[in-house]
Amino acid sequence: MGVISRKQPLYDQLVDILRDKIDTEMEPGDLLPSERELSERYGLSRTTVRLALKELETLGLITRRHGKGTFVSDLTSKAMDLTTNYSFTQQMRDAGRDPKTIDLEFDTIEATKTVADRMGLRLGEQVLFMKRLRLADGVPMMVERTYVPASRFIGLTREALAGKSLYAIIENDYHETIRVAEEEFFASVARKSDAEVLRIAEGAPVLQLARVTYNNQNAVIEFTHSVARADQFKYKVSHVR
Repeated sequence: MGVISRKQPLYDQLVDILRDKIDTEMEPGDLLPSERELSERYGLSRTTVRLALKELETLGLITRRHGKGTFVSDLTSKAMDLTTNYSFTQQMRDAGRDPKTIDLEFDTIEATKTVADRMGLRLGEQVLFMKRLRLADGVPMMVERTYVPASRFIGLTREALAGKSLYAIIENDYHETIRVAEEEFFASVARKSDAEVLRIAEGAPVLQLARVTYNNQNAVIEFTHSVARADQFKYKVSHVR
């Protein structure tokens, strides 16, 4: 399973060795050796082993299950289908992962030129701004920045979003019908602020996504700009003739 040398820091070497083993010898769901076994096998301290495993967990390559051990993550899970209604929570559950959302910001702000152009609003018109971190199995997956017209969602609060999806609130509480959502995405690199939240290196590859959601009157009711980890997401689009 690899040999530890003196040419590279021990922590980095163990990460590289385990990544190679995961890529070439192991399958999703396989159990990794325990910290004690890895420590004895490579003559490393438990602290060094623990740090290496934490790095692999941050990369999404392994998943720790309390009382059961550490397992190889399934990175071949079903791609997110851009032709269906978008729900991060549901799509993660469908992929067998445990979703979680952390509310980072909620405020009423004035629409910038970009936001106003995307939403068909006047420059400076008030919008509700939400910044949320999405995780799966405890691994940060994407940062979402969402804007909705303040005039359409009077009374919407940060507390109302706790434990409830925005789309459910839009449809059930404000009786807006979501007719269509247009989404575009492109490859990019992580800015420092997003990298820190996603626990990846600044400049690491990411996917940027922009989604505009319309109601039955063809008015924009949501604009979301997301930054997603490129090592955790894959998308598919179906074309039917």
